[in-house]
Amino acid sequence: MNGAGAVVPATLSRAVDAIRGGTGSLDVVVLAGSAPTSGSRTPECDTAMTVTGVNSCTTWTLSTAADGNDSQVDSDVRKAEFVYFAGGDQCRYAAWKGTALEASVESVVAKGGGSGGGSAGHHVNSPVVYDACNGSVTSAEALADPYDRAITFTTGLFQWPDYAGVINDSHFVTRDRMGRTMAFVARAVKDGLVTGGAAWGVGVEEGGSLFIDRDGTATEYGKDAYVVLGDHQPEQAAPRQPLTYSGFKIWRLAPGTAFDFRHRPTCGYYLRSVVGGVLDADPYSGTPVTDCGSPTGSALTESEPNDTRDTADDATALPSPKVLTGTMKSATDRDHFAVGLASGRTAAVSCAVPAAYDADLYWLDSAGRTVARSVNDGAGADEALSFTRTASGTGTYYLDVEAYSGYGTAPYSCTVTDA
Repeated sequence: MNGAGAVVPATLSRAVDAIRGGTGSLDVVVLAGSAPTSGSRTPECDTAMTVTGVNSCTTWTLSTAADGNDSQVDSDVRKAEFVYFAGGDQCRYAAWKGTALEASVESVVAKGGGSGGGSAGHHVNSPVVYDACNGSVTSAEALADPYDRAITFTTGLFQWPDYAGVINDSHFVTRDRMGRTMAFVARAVKDGLVTGGAAWGVGVEEGGSLFIDRDGTATEYGKDAYVVLGDHQPEQAAPRQPLTYSGFKIWRLAPGTAFDFRHRPTCGYYLRSVVGGVLDADPYSGTPVTDCGSPTGSALTESEPNDTRDTADDATALPSPKVLTGTMKSATDRDHFAVGLASGRTAAVSCAVPAAYDADLYWLDSAGRTVARSVNDGAGADEALSFTRTASGTGTYYLDVEAYSGYGTAPYSCTVTDA
């Protein structure tokens, strides 16, 4: 579940390894509602083919609802193990409801494969889809009138395990979409679009990716995500009237944080209310009103000197997911973290790099040899890699974050998940 349209290598890699069990290879199909207007015509496949374990990637551009019944598309999807919905227009995707394509995507998940997407492709993977068929809506517009003509929904397209009652939203913080997600949640409760009288909004920020495993446990990568719960009827939700809703429960999922969708928590949230279409406080941060009593991950901040393997910060005892943070203090800085990995396990690493510098990421074995790396160009370019241990026993590896150009006091954050 990606906050922007692009494939995020770290979470796709984790999905691929989970599906294939760490060995063999699999096929990916990308579904798009329109072709890119510039650059590569298959940008999602270009990235997918860099992921270890991906054997092939096919892009289908389907511009009409009737394309959802194309026999060749249906055949290709059913043979695949992972389906990725590209960014674009989720209204086109919603039009595939009831077509052969809907059933073929469901068959991929049913046989043990996966589904995902970014931006519009993120929207369409929730059971209640904000379809934007009458145009997009801003938070201000949605809070002023939760029945604005641009707020329309499609239900019954995909019902993924452990993900009931959810409405997805994307580009979450950058485009200030918390308010409209609150309006979507209130509408879903008021109009009976969900069962049990509760609706859940899941908003993912650009650069973020929420990976949900077979057990319903979600782990956030890259940037923040938010889970927004409305568990009662709105005090006011009516056409041409501003929304009033007290006590939205909000979980902020920082990189490395886990959220259990199968056994949804009743703690760890902060509260926000809307009165007459106006939020009572900043909805993107808050102090949790309850403590869940145990961490959902673990964190370690670097301590210098850690420029070599011998001086590495020891993260071997931290539970997964672990969040490792530090800064590039000079143009030649190198930060090392020691990480343990057992036979048959895969370490997936996703690093959020600040705009102040360009940092590269290396995964070293116990002898210091590079066995995986991520060297994306540009200041602020995030890095991600994965590595599966095939040797017996448990080995020690080193995460090496290196300054490539620039430096500064802004911290990077690397999430390491062992699966």
